[in-house]
Amino acid sequence: MKSNDLIDLARWMAGDFSNQKQAFANSQLYAHIRIFFRPLPFEFFSGIGFYSEQAYDYDLWSPYRQGVHRLVDMGDCIYVENYGLKDPVLYAGAGREPDILKTITPDCTQRRLHCSMVFRREGDLFRGSVEPGCRCLIPRNGRQTYLVSEVELTEDTWVSLDRGFDVSTHEHVWGSKEGPLRFEKRESFAGELPAVSLSL
Repeated sequence: MKSNDLIDLARWMAGDFSNQKQAFANSQLYAHIRIFFRPLPFEFFSGIGFYSEQAYDYDLWSPYRQGVHRLVDMGDCIYVENYGLKDPVLYAGAGREPDILKTITPDCTQRRLHCSMVFRREGDLFRGSVEPGCRCLIPRNGRQTYLVSEVELTEDTWVSLDRGFDVSTHEHVWGSKEGPLRFEKRESFAGELPAVSLSL
């Protein structure tokens, strides 16, 4: 893994993404969703980190998924560690409002073990998937499921497919059966990445 791959991954991730075209083309199958990846200060992780949130476009103040992420160069790949927020409602909107983003501290977060995403560069894109082992557990509908997540990232697009499978039967319990969500970058936040981390 080239050292600048970590920087490229961070620059490409940093942004406001929308699947508006997909949703408008087939509104019966796809809701209009926004994803925000907002860079955190260098001091947060002593490196590159992000706050993320996903929300329906019509209700941006009520994100249905929030997280904090740390990028780690593992040599042959890049790990994106995942952290949950202990009281996520306090930080809703931080993807769009820098003043809210500033209130997030490491003490607010809790590591989600076995839920890192592993990214590898393939030419002009990065391909990522949840770390192997089927151990990223998510309770859903009274059942314990494990996450299978696949992501394809380019400089301007984010394509993702998240699904949950029963830990005992491996039955598909939740997530899209219609294929991946396809997002286009509306705005880049790469300029907010801490300069000190980009020069390491």
